[in-house]
Amino acid sequence: MLSATADHAVRAVLALARASAGGRRQLRADEIAVATGAPHNYLAKTLNALAKAGVVTSARGPAGGFTLAAAPDSLTLARIVDLFDAPRPHSRCLLGNAPCDPNNPCAAHARWTAVMHARREPLATTTIADLLAGSTAPVPADGPEVSTGATATAAQQSQDHHAAA
Repeated sequence: MLSATADHAVRAVLALARASAGGRRQLRADEIAVATGAPHNYLAKTLNALAKAGVVTSARGPAGGFTLAAAPDSLTLARIVDLFDAPRPHSRCLLGNAPCDPNNPCAAHARWTAVMHARREPLATTTIADLLAGSTAPVPADGPEVSTGATATAAQQSQDHHAAA
């Protein structure tokens, strides 16, 4: 669902939020790369893009590093992901090459618009704080495979494991 860059960006912001919650204000790019498993040079470019967008702040020098520029409870996943995976308007019809819009809809237009909105909605309503807290907000059907029984238990154990790490 996310590009590799957007995935690394979300992981980096989560690492910064966890560090901040643990009393550590900033992290160096190499520390974030280790914490997220991202290649250092690749992550450095991602962090710089996050800094340009005002999601994180950066300070140069031996005592420098990156910090969150916004509180985790006000920072949505959409704000981060959209920097790297910008939502694109659908200008082509799914059923052909003709333009398709609300004024000239094809048979699939209304349903496809609803699908795309439903896919994006969790990004717009989930914050970094929600992820850190393990919020149990509803997830759309195409989200993680958490249903009932053993699958839900395994998902909770995995979540507990990551929270403890």
